[in-house]
Amino acid sequence: MFQIRNVTLTHKKDLRTILEDFSLVLNKGDKAVLIGEEGNGKSTLMKWIFDPELIEDYIEHEGEKIISGEKLSYLPQELPEADKGKSVSAYFAEDPFFYEMSPKELSGMAKDFHVEQAFFYREQMMKTLSGGERVKAQMMRILMERPTMLLLDEPSNDIDIETLELMERIMLGFDGALLFISHDEVLIEHVADRVIHFEQIRRKTKCRHTVANMPYRQYVEERLHDFEKQEQIALGERREKKIRDEKLRRMEQSVGSSMDNLSHADRDHIGQLLKKKMKNVKAMEKRFEREDAQMTEIPEQEEAIFFKLGDKNSAIPAGKWVLEYESPALHAADGSRILAKDLELRIRGSEKLGIIGTNGCGKSTLLGILASELLARQDLRAEYMPQDYEKMLDMDLTPVDFLDGSGDKEERTRIRTYLGSLKYTADEMEHPIRELSGGQKAKVLLLKLSMSGANVLILDEPTRNFSPLSGPVIRRMLKDFPGAIISVSHDRKYLSEVCDRICRLTPEGLESVDALAETGTKKWGSHF
Repeated sequence: MFQIRNVTLTHKKDLRTILEDFSLVLNKGDKAVLIGEEGNGKSTLMKWIFDPELIEDYIEHEGEKIISGEKLSYLPQELPEADKGKSVSAYFAEDPFFYEMSPKELSGMAKDFHVEQAFFYREQMMKTLSGGERVKAQMMRILMERPTMLLLDEPSNDIDIETLELMERIMLGFDGALLFISHDEVLIEHVADRVIHFEQIRRKTKCRHTVANMPYRQYVEERLHDFEKQEQIALGERREKKIRDEKLRRMEQSVGSSMDNLSHADRDHIGQLLKKKMKNVKAMEKRFEREDAQMTEIPEQEEAIFFKLGDKNSAIPAGKWVLEYESPALHAADGSRILAKDLELRIRGSEKLGIIGTNGCGKSTLLGILASELLARQDLRAEYMPQDYEKMLDMDLTPVDFLDGSGDKEERTRIRTYLGSLKYTADEMEHPIRELSGGQKAKVLLLKLSMSGANVLILDEPTRNFSPLSGPVIRRMLKDFPGAIISVSHDRKYLSEVCDRICRLTPEGLESVDALAETGTKKWGSHF
């Protein structure tokens, strides 16, 4: 059994409490998902559970952790800096559990994760692997350790659809306690049987948490129903209060007016009656005040992000060719091998293209080449959002400083307004970008795209760091974008809701995919 009691997490810099008096019990077989908007403390809590030293630099923490015979393994959202400079072979070799694996078990694991058997012995640096390959390497090493409890922070990030389906089977078949964070709504709907929701309300001045023992979709529907019902009751009570208070005001005004207009002869008898009536009115007023204190509260929930991408000037004529690309071969970034050959890609008008393919097949490499070509065009206004945000962000600047190109006071005010609509607090606007969550960094880049007036967007995994609650807003925003989008994604809802066309990158080139079904999951048949 795993238990935490009365956990409180507070930012050292701005003294903002992101989690207060939180308790949780997880038993064998529980599959709990942590949801909430970006920057609400989900990853911070997971780090604290695994090793409190991981958050010592920026978080004050209180609380108790009880681990009764559990063996925890943790998949971080990003590969730790200490591991980036290691070769793949060194990364596996430093784990003693690797040597307990038989050749047959390693072969089975490699097959399941869609990597070659020699993957475990590569001399390639971990930092040069594709995002999906890094997740695969970390997940395979975790499974070698045979944990009894899994802590997974965004396990679906960057992995191809085949591996994503494998990840679902692993998570469903894991018989220990599972706590995970994910932006992938399909994965959450398939796996989670408990929902833990972190919120920051009242402009992020108050934190709130909810633990619901039910699947995600049921939680979202019941939450919406309960909020709507409570709001209807609360507003009805306030309408009745307004009518009642107006009657009381008129009654008090009438009695007061009568007392003021009493003749000298009537003051004894009628005056006494009016005083008694006024006393009754005041008593009613106090009773109503007590009743008002028990009124149903108008439900508070975290404000939805507000965002618009592009305007009428971003539209592209239907007949205009945005891209006509041909290449005999796609080489790996280091030039060591050919990833694909005979590539052809044509995009016209405001088409929205999604590119899929296995991890390491060259999707991000291809997208980078297309970005270079489109960014150089004079007849288009293209913007690029890479998978690695650090390529485009100055991590030492604040969001306001990064987005401000003029230094103009009105411009900075406008940027602050935009950031506020994306749920940044005034303090967060002054934090260096490196201190922000992955989703908050993504919002900075999306805001940059919006302010640029671009009519062509090149996006590498655009939804990878957004919460499942922000996901629908981001997808709708991209679907409504009047220009063209060329994107790489493994997000099944994004591909089905946003993209007009899907292509798969294979060693033989790009092939069209008619549809992308949301596949079910099977029980994980383990080789180890």
